[in-house]
Amino acid sequence: MRTFIGGQEAVSANDFVELALGTPVELWLGVEGESEEERAARLDAARDILAENPNLPDVVSRVAAEVIEAYAPELFNVIPIGRRLAARRCSRSLKGAA
Repeated sequence: MRTFIGGQEAVSANDFVELALGTPVELWLGVEGESEEERAARLDAARDILAENPNLPDVVSRVAAEVIEAYAPELFNVIPIGRRLAARRCSRSLKGAA
């Protein structure tokens, strides 16, 4: 399955995040081995972007929530249990308790 954001194909998770946010992930997370000067410049750029786009944190939170919701079973290895089955299990365990 292919994923396109704004006409661009996201071929990796990093591509997806970068296209969804409109900024490289490294801007927010940094890179290994960056100097204090590079870190300060990166954080200044991030502050400028946030000042120009005050709703960006909300957009990021929404995108993250949508991804977690869409991929929760794979992320957490969750197997959905039907309500009837779960209710039956609860009633059995309560019957034996005294």
